[in-house]
Amino acid sequence: MGYLPPAEKGGLYPSFSIVHIRGNHYGYGAEFAYSYKRHLYNGYQAYRPILYDVNAIYAPHLFNKADAELMAGVGGQTVLFYYQYGFCSFSSGCATHVNSTQFLFHLGGGIRYTAWRHLFVRPEAHYYYIVNNSNFHSGNVLRLGASVGYTFGHK
Repeated sequence: MGYLPPAEKGGLYPSFSIVHIRGNHYGYGAEFAYSYKRHLYNGYQAYRPILYDVNAIYAPHLFNKADAELMAGVGGQTVLFYYQYGFCSFSSGCATHVNSTQFLFHLGGGIRYTAWRHLFVRPEAHYYYIVNNSNFHSGNVLRLGASVGYTFGHK
Protein backbone atom coordinates (compact mmCIF):
# COMPACT_ATOMS: atom_id res chain seq x y z
CA MET A 1 0.00 0.00 0.00
CA GLY A 2 1.38 3.40 -1.00
CA TYR A 3 1.66 6.56 1.02
CA LEU A 4 -1.32 8.84 0.34
CA PRO A 5 -1.08 12.33 1.82
CA PRO A 6 -4.45 13.50 3.20
CA ALA A 7 -6.42 16.54 2.11
CA GLU A 8 -5.98 19.71 4.12
CA LYS A 9 -9.56 20.60 4.92
CA GLY A 10 -12.16 21.12 7.61
CA GLY A 11 -12.16 22.61 11.03
CA LEU A 12 -12.51 25.94 12.73
CA TYR A 13 -9.72 28.47 12.05
CA PRO A 14 -9.80 31.48 14.39
CA SER A 15 -7.87 34.35 12.87
CA PHE A 16 -6.43 37.70 13.87
CA SER A 17 -5.81 40.48 11.39
CA ILE A 18 -4.78 44.10 11.27
CA VAL A 19 -5.49 46.33 8.28
CA HIS A 20 -4.51 49.92 7.48
CA ILE A 21 -6.40 51.64 4.65
CA ARG A 22 -5.39 55.11 3.49
CA GLY A 23 -7.74 57.77 2.10
CA ASN A 24 -7.04 56.62 -1.47
CA HIS A 25 -8.60 53.16 -0.73
CA TYR A 26 -5.21 51.38 -0.83
CA GLY A 27 -3.48 49.88 2.17
CA TYR A 28 -1.78 46.88 3.69
CA GLY A 29 -2.50 44.24 6.29
CA ALA A 30 -1.35 41.09 8.02
CA GLU A 31 -3.27 38.01 9.09
CA PHE A 32 -2.68 34.97 11.28
CA ALA A 33 -5.03 31.91 11.28
CA TYR A 34 -4.63 28.57 13.01
CA SER A 35 -6.60 25.38 13.41
CA TYR A 36 -8.57 25.50 16.65
CA LYS A 37 -7.94 21.84 17.37
CA ARG A 38 -5.52 19.16 16.27
CA HIS A 39 -6.34 16.98 13.29
CA LEU A 40 -5.21 13.41 12.67
CA TYR A 41 -2.78 12.86 9.80
CA ASN A 42 -3.86 9.65 8.01
CA GLY A 43 -5.63 8.58 11.22
CA TYR A 44 -2.37 8.34 13.15
CA GLN A 45 -0.36 11.47 13.97
CA ALA A 46 -1.81 14.70 15.38
CA TYR A 47 -1.06 17.92 13.51
CA ARG A 48 -2.14 21.58 13.50
CA PRO A 49 -1.81 23.95 10.49
CA ILE A 50 -0.99 27.64 10.99
CA LEU A 51 -1.36 30.21 8.17
CA TYR A 52 0.12 33.72 8.16
CA ASP A 53 0.45 36.35 5.46
CA VAL A 54 1.01 40.03 4.64
CA ASN A 55 -1.10 41.67 1.95
CA ALA A 56 -1.61 44.69 -0.25
CA ILE A 57 -5.27 45.76 0.03
CA TYR A 58 -7.68 47.69 -2.16
CA ALA A 59 -10.87 48.77 -0.35
CA PRO A 60 -13.34 50.63 -2.59
CA HIS A 61 -16.49 52.08 -1.07
CA LEU A 62 -19.59 50.15 -2.22
CA PHE A 63 -22.55 51.92 -0.62
CA ASN A 64 -23.63 53.41 2.69
CA LYS A 65 -21.79 51.57 5.53
CA ALA A 66 -20.21 48.97 3.20
CA ASP A 67 -16.73 48.66 1.71
CA ALA A 68 -15.14 45.84 -0.25
CA GLU A 69 -11.72 44.54 0.80
CA LEU A 70 -9.65 42.84 -1.90
CA MET A 71 -6.24 41.55 -0.88
CA ALA A 72 -3.25 39.76 -2.34
CA GLY A 73 -0.01 38.83 -0.65
CA VAL A 74 2.54 36.28 0.46
CA GLY A 75 3.17 34.37 3.63
CA GLY A 76 3.77 30.93 5.00
CA GLN A 77 2.16 27.83 6.37
CA THR A 78 3.62 25.99 9.33
CA VAL A 79 2.27 22.55 10.15
CA LEU A 80 3.04 21.33 13.67
CA PHE A 81 3.26 17.53 13.85
CA TYR A 82 2.90 16.32 17.45
CA TYR A 83 4.75 13.29 18.80
CA GLN A 84 2.46 11.07 20.84
CA TYR A 85 5.16 10.18 23.37
CA GLY A 86 7.76 12.90 22.82
CA PHE A 87 11.27 12.53 21.43
CA CYS A 88 14.35 13.00 23.56
CA SER A 89 18.01 13.31 22.69
CA PHE A 90 21.03 14.41 24.71
CA SER A 91 21.92 17.38 22.47
CA SER A 92 18.45 18.91 21.93
CA GLY A 93 16.43 17.83 24.96
CA CYS A 94 12.86 16.57 24.65
CA ALA A 95 10.64 17.68 21.76
CA THR A 96 6.89 17.14 21.63
CA HIS A 97 6.44 18.37 18.06
CA VAL A 98 8.27 18.98 14.79
CA ASN A 99 7.20 21.51 12.19
CA SER A 100 7.14 21.84 8.44
CA THR A 101 7.03 25.31 6.87
CA GLN A 102 6.17 26.25 3.27
CA PHE A 103 5.87 29.52 1.36
CA LEU A 104 2.37 30.55 0.19
CA PHE A 105 0.53 33.01 -2.04
CA HIS A 106 -2.72 34.49 -0.73
CA LEU A 107 -5.80 36.03 -2.41
CA GLY A 108 -8.77 37.14 -0.37
CA GLY A 109 -11.76 39.37 -0.21
CA GLY A 110 -14.69 40.38 1.89
CA ILE A 111 -17.39 42.98 2.39
CA ARG A 112 -16.98 45.05 5.53
CA TYR A 113 -20.34 46.33 6.77
CA THR A 114 -20.31 48.86 9.63
CA ALA A 115 -23.12 47.64 11.88
CA TRP A 116 -22.93 50.23 14.66
CA ARG A 117 -20.55 53.15 15.12
CA HIS A 118 -17.08 51.58 14.61
CA LEU A 119 -18.12 47.90 14.93
CA PHE A 120 -18.22 45.91 11.70
CA VAL A 121 -18.99 42.43 10.39
CA ARG A 122 -17.21 41.04 7.34
CA PRO A 123 -18.08 37.85 5.44
CA GLU A 124 -14.87 36.81 3.70
CA ALA A 125 -13.14 34.23 1.54
CA HIS A 126 -9.41 33.40 1.42
CA TYR A 127 -7.54 31.27 -1.12
CA TYR A 128 -4.02 30.03 -0.38
CA TYR A 129 -1.66 28.40 -2.85
CA ILE A 130 1.01 26.63 -0.80
CA VAL A 131 4.22 26.06 -2.76
CA ASN A 132 5.73 22.53 -2.57
CA ASN A 133 3.06 21.34 -0.14
CA SER A 134 4.27 17.74 0.04
CA ASN A 135 2.53 17.12 3.39
CA PHE A 136 -0.93 17.19 1.79
CA HIS A 137 -2.32 16.02 -1.55
CA SER A 138 -2.83 19.57 -2.86
CA GLY A 139 -1.35 23.02 -2.40
CA ASN A 140 -4.79 24.66 -2.72
CA VAL A 141 -6.56 25.72 0.48
CA LEU A 142 -9.84 27.67 0.69
CA ARG A 143 -10.94 29.30 3.94
CA LEU A 144 -14.42 30.82 4.28
CA GLY A 145 -15.61 32.73 7.29
CA ALA A 146 -16.81 35.93 8.88
CA SER A 147 -15.09 38.51 11.05
CA VAL A 148 -16.30 40.87 13.72
CA GLY A 149 -14.06 43.84 14.32
CA TYR A 150 -13.53 47.43 15.30
CA THR A 151 -12.42 50.32 13.07
CA PHE A 152 -10.06 52.87 14.66
CA GLY A 153 -10.09 56.42 13.36
CA HIS A 154 -12.83 58.35 11.59
CA LYS A 155 -14.53 55.87 9.29
